Amino acid sequence: MSDSGTGRTGEGAALFDVVVEVSRTFFRLRSAGKRIGAVSPWGGGLWGFLRSLHMQGPQTVPQIARARPVSRQRIQRLADEAAEAGLVEFTDNPAHRRSKLVRLTPEGASMVRRLTENIADISEELADGMDEQELRTTAKVLRMLREKLEAA
Repeated sequence: MSDSGTGRTGEGAALFDVVVEVSRTFFRLRSAGKRIGAVSPWGGGLWGFLRSLHMQGPQTVPQIARARPVSRQRIQRLADEAAEAGLVEFTDNPAHRRSKLVRLTPEGASMVRRLTENIADISEELADGMDEQELRTTAKVLRMLREKLEAA
């Protein structure tokens, strides 16, 4: 349905509101992530990076960058930082001599489990007073939006 005279639909206006709120919420989530160590000091998503390796196994820096999607340089910096901290290691890649695989170390696997638990604990606190069905609907809508963006 079109919004009075603007040519915009109610759905488009509602999605615009979602985009604004997601953007504003992202910065608050990133700040909370820094407090628990899920976000590196320079802003990289340590938890997401480690979780990708935990869920999908060893990958090259370009593979991780394409999946996120962020620049290869940003992922390389995060990988180097995580390697310095002993959370990942670079190993030979049988499919490509020059492009190393990044894989979790035991310390990295422990860190991703700990961060996931911390994020789950914070989620539990923040969910207090919220409606479960509305939260599931929100996740569904965001997933649909992400999938449309991935297909574009």
